[in-house]
Amino acid sequence: MKSGWNATRKTLAGLLLAGLASTIVPVGAAAQSDDTRLRRIESELRALQRAVFPGGDGRYFAPEVDTSTTPPQQPAGLPSSTPLTDVLARLDALESQLARLTARSEENANELMQLENRLDDALAAATAPAVNVPSGLSAPTSSAPESAGSRAPLATSSAAAAFGSGPSAERLAAVQAIAKPQTDDAGDDEYTYGFRLWDAGYYPEAQQQLALFLERYPRHALVSHGRNLLGRAYLDNGQPREAATHFFENYQNDKNGARSGDSLLFLSEAMTTLDDTNRACIALAEFSETYPALATGRLKEQYDRNRSKVTCR
Repeated sequence: MKSGWNATRKTLAGLLLAGLASTIVPVGAAAQSDDTRLRRIESELRALQRAVFPGGDGRYFAPEVDTSTTPPQQPAGLPSSTPLTDVLARLDALESQLARLTARSEENANELMQLENRLDDALAAATAPAVNVPSGLSAPTSSAPESAGSRAPLATSSAAAAFGSGPSAERLAAVQAIAKPQTDDAGDDEYTYGFRLWDAGYYPEAQQQLALFLERYPRHALVSHGRNLLGRAYLDNGQPREAATHFFENYQNDKNGARSGDSLLFLSEAMTTLDDTNRACIALAEFSETYPALATGRLKEQYDRNRSKVTCR
């Protein structure tokens, strides 16, 4: 009877040990797998640290291994920590390091953006855009009025600046009598008012109004018309050099503009007035090559007239 009981006890003990082993082995394997993944994450985080802090130095940069969140050593006599608590502690340290790296990366990106903006502003203030000169044609430069009766470009917000002490009361009344349209298209109204001033022969006032239109509505559909008409306001006012500058800019900025061909042809007129035959001929050649339809169509008469005034090789 006693021997039978001992056999039963051995059998039960064997089953218990087998069950305990079946529960321990998977846990150990899982812990080993988690530890491998954790080591890989820590390795990737160290690589990220080296990217964010290139040439890192312990005196200036955060160390790769942060021990600030490492749990303190347990006092002697207490049970050692389990693999799970070690993994959790290391995960806490990784999350803390990753948060600091993310914040530093955002700060670096923001500082770089601010530096680029300051550099762009400094370059814009210190330099002017380069002018691409077509086919040997160089951009004319502004100079003093050509004669005593010429007017300098308006530089103030009032057309009175073009008349020294100011325009006469009669001129002011005549200008004020020209109505400015009031429609749903404010840009079109500004251009039309400038056209009406030019058409009435008030060239300084037209210059100011058209310059205002171009400043306020640089993307308007009539911007090519506005630049061309501004050049004509200077040309008709006896300022061919200033006119040539606006004609050239209108052609150079948008060769497909509605009045770019007109500006190139008027540019040849301005150069002829300045006795600059070479540039006048270059402008005429560029016009016939770039706008053959205009040279034989709408602007044929003006083109033939301009060619008759110069002798080109």
